[in-house]
Amino acid sequence: MSDIQQLPFSQSCENNKQAILPQLQSLFSTTKRVLEVGSGTGQHAVYFAKHLPQLIWLPSDQVQYIEPLSLRIELEGSNNIAQPIALEVTQPWSLDPNAVDAIFSANTLHIMSETMVEAFFDGVKQHLERNGLLCIYGPFNYNNQYTSDSNRQFDIWLKHRNVNSGIREFEWVRELAHSASLNLMSDIDMPANNRLLSFKKT
Repeated sequence: MSDIQQLPFSQSCENNKQAILPQLQSLFSTTKRVLEVGSGTGQHAVYFAKHLPQLIWLPSDQVQYIEPLSLRIELEGSNNIAQPIALEVTQPWSLDPNAVDAIFSANTLHIMSETMVEAFFDGVKQHLERNGLLCIYGPFNYNNQYTSDSNRQFDIWLKHRNVNSGIREFEWVRELAHSASLNLMSDIDMPANNRLLSFKKT
């Protein structure tokens, strides 16, 4: 498979990448090395790396997604994207402790089980250096309430597909972050009832 048109494609990545980019350009203005957890199709990785040339973008995902992810990077990637690594959040991460000064993840926490979300924050605590940034994009509930009817419908669809998935509660995520020595810096309203949460490791 060498044709870019044959690679896995995410319409949501195409829809949200332009809205996310200005936020990352501000948040990652002095960042040197970003780990992306759950790179999926690689559309975010190639787009953000191209527009953030001052840093190295390190994609990752579960092992079954690495081959097409690598091919997209080969075909579309800039010279500041590292080779993707296989990463299962519940297993030891293939990184040295304090290996990156930023971690980014988009549309992953509602796909993960609660146990996986907890493991994700454990991994962030171990591998994000002090004063590093964690940025998480996706939908969240607040005070046990959906922020829109479309998010409610999306949550029903998620749980029908996998009972362990679902839109996560902002307050729970903030508690997990706090336990991982991460303080909330910003909670940014994004299009299509999504949020961009940023945390700083203390």
